[in-house]
Amino acid sequence: MLKEFRTFIARGNVMDLAVAVIIGAAFGRIVTSLTEDILMPLIGRVFGGLDFSSYFVVLGEVPANLRGSTDYAALKKAGVPLLGYGEFLTQAVNFLIVAFIIFMLLRTVNRAVALFEEEKAKPADTPAAEPTDIALLREIRDELRAGRA
Repeated sequence: MLKEFRTFIARGNVMDLAVAVIIGAAFGRIVTSLTEDILMPLIGRVFGGLDFSSYFVVLGEVPANLRGSTDYAALKKAGVPLLGYGEFLTQAVNFLIVAFIIFMLLRTVNRAVALFEEEKAKPADTPAAEPTDIALLREIRDELRAGRA
């Protein structure tokens, strides 16, 4: 069983998948930072607020020590039921950015593959046609050889 597992792990597809997951996680952190640290503050500024994560609706009882608090993370940690539409909006923008970048990446790869396939599909260079005088000399040679045999 261990040998079978080792064979499974050593297959190229599994290794490629592992690399893709690791790169995807790192890429996800970059996009999350782009969204949370650059884009959402700009979008929030345009719409009158500096932080979308502070947009939420309290759906239940708030502990006495957190009454009047606008700290989404603190309220959530305290177990207060919240409708965090600002956080959802942040995650939706994050998703759209990731989806757009993946779309652009796949579009570029598909175009590169199409160009490669076009190059591969082109017929090989055909040799230049033989000059007529050479062809005639060959025919004469072949006839002379045939006549002697």
